[in-house]
Amino acid sequence: MVTAVALAATACGPQKSGAAGSPSSVSASPTAGASPDASPTTDDKPGEPSASASPSPSKSASPTASASPSPTVQQVMANGDDSEQVRELQARLKQLKLMSVAPTGFYGSKTTSAVKSFQSKNGLTPTGSVDEPTWKKIQAATKKPTADELRPPTVNEPDAPDARCMEGRVMCISKESRTLAWMIDGKVMSTMDVRFGSENTPTREGVFNVGWKAKEWTSTIYHTPMPYAMFFSGGQAVHYSADFAARGYAGASHGCVNVRDKGKLSALFDQVQVGDKVVVYW
Repeated sequence: MVTAVALAATACGPQKSGAAGSPSSVSASPTAGASPDASPTTDDKPGEPSASASPSPSKSASPTASASPSPTVQQVMANGDDSEQVRELQARLKQLKLMSVAPTGFYGSKTTSAVKSFQSKNGLTPTGSVDEPTWKKIQAATKKPTADELRPPTVNEPDAPDARCMEGRVMCISKESRTLAWMIDGKVMSTMDVRFGSENTPTREGVFNVGWKAKEWTSTIYHTPMPYAMFFSGGQAVHYSADFAARGYAGASHGCVNVRDKGKLSALFDQVQVGDKVVVYW
């Protein structure tokens, strides 16, 4: 019976346009540098160096061209960077109300736009890249970000908990805010961003219970990893998704509740017990 249940519970996996259910959907994910706020649709990475950066056919006729570099100030941060300094920059820009999303550490189009706005308002050339003068002005206009500002509990703002989440031990999952709140007796213990199934493979709504758990699990249908899986409705489970971590909401699951913060989910997995309640609602 355990084997039958296990086989029935492995129907989750990430979907990609034109390749739904493809076994290679996770392995084809971008590198870790592509953070949630850096999906290809919102934060494009910079392209290859322009042709002007390579020797031109007339180089021999202009020997002094390469010996006269532009006197621009060296950049501190620019589009495509992925670092803790970028995370601090984003937190400071959010203090200035120039960014509305949580810091991710990836310098994409949203960060570029926010930097351009700051530069335009402060008499600087609006390049979208952060040189030394820009960084010093941003620092002077803001305070050192706190730990919560650098790494807020979720990128998405959690909803007020559903009434059915207010008693006992509950994974309270809102489709509206796309968040999971781990609650004990009405108190929110932790929150994290989640992703759901597509229209063709929707995540079921209602009140459920955790039927079983598996720290390491692989879908037998889609052959995709499902670490920290907590099954609550047949083949649907809360589990970590590398695809969600890489692509954000550009993709979808086959019905499972995907989590992109592996560290948070690992801690939650250790706390959740078989039999604990799961509430999925709008």
